[in-house]
Amino acid sequence: MLLPDDARFSTVCIHAGQTPDPTTGAVITPIYQTSTYVQEELGRHKGYEYARTQNPTRAALEANLAAIERGRAGFAFASGMAAIDAITKMLSSGDHVIVTDNTYGGTFRLFDKVLTRYGLTFSYIDTSQLDQIEAAITPQTRMLFVETPTNPVLRLTDLAAVAAVARRHEIVMVVDNTFASPSVQRPIELGADLVIHSTTKYLNGHSDSVGGIVIAVRDEHIEALSFIQNAAGAILSPFDSWLVLRGTKTLAVRMAQHNANGLALAQHLSGHPGIERVIYPGLPDHPQYELAQRQMRGFGGMVTFDAGTFERARRICNGVRLMALAESLGGVETLISHPASMTHASVPPERRAAIGLTDSMVRISVGIEDAEDLIEDLEQALQGAR
Repeated sequence: MLLPDDARFSTVCIHAGQTPDPTTGAVITPIYQTSTYVQEELGRHKGYEYARTQNPTRAALEANLAAIERGRAGFAFASGMAAIDAITKMLSSGDHVIVTDNTYGGTFRLFDKVLTRYGLTFSYIDTSQLDQIEAAITPQTRMLFVETPTNPVLRLTDLAAVAAVARRHEIVMVVDNTFASPSVQRPIELGADLVIHSTTKYLNGHSDSVGGIVIAVRDEHIEALSFIQNAAGAILSPFDSWLVLRGTKTLAVRMAQHNANGLALAQHLSGHPGIERVIYPGLPDHPQYELAQRQMRGFGGMVTFDAGTFERARRICNGVRLMALAESLGGVETLISHPASMTHASVPPERRAAIGLTDSMVRISVGIEDAEDLIEDLEQALQGAR
């Protein structure tokens, strides 16, 4: 099967990086569950020597995701955090990184509690404001780490505009694209140097695998990440690689339903008497609605709302029946969570307050169930919370 150079997104998701198995003709890439490979003679092998360094199943996934994100090479890791850790290993002691202030709690924990011990410094700013980025740049700034939409307050960053700033200052621009997925947003096309995903989320889509990916476009980053992946060894397993390959085959159709259901749930909650505020990029009252229309293909499946008080938020989270109270996102099933005590518990209260993450905030990863069933479930939980 030869993939056309101008193949469209859905076709790329299904076919990129994958060819029928040469031994059997199997359409699906096999799980090469091996630790090593027989060499034909000393110094001569079939391109594979040791499974930490190379694995055919992982290689297929890396090629698939690189094509999906319009990058040149992909590097799969054992988790999204391992992927983020890998890109920071390209930095040196004394280097400075600018980070979106409303970054994922695990990212903040890695940066603030671990990497500062090795001489890296971090500034957390609102990357939706270009003047704040310019003001934060120092002679030691080497990397700009952006999340958009942010987790969980769904603030957007204008990627093309920020990429122009990064290029002007010769700073590496990294985008965590987990919340949007490449079906909704492709940062490399807008100027990013590196794109990161927790493959656990939308790329896998079935809540049965943990992993991460870094997509690169520049030669020096491809060379560095290849070395780091092999040297540090935090690789994605063959089975998890196979699971994510299965997930990307349905990425386009799943995201279409996530988008539709997310918008339906957000519209239902908007103006609801039991809700103080709804945050969703697809609502016209979102402060960056115009940017969302321009930068995104659909508005995603993440909806955040403020219940007014922590007690009401607690009752809503505990009162759902169809939705699952759980961390994570991006699966086919709908998950509801309380960010302040779950995903962002490691972020200090004063920092949560500064980015608008209140104790009364609830986050929903809207799945692909029937939207009316989700609305009815949330409605009965809202009624019970009164």
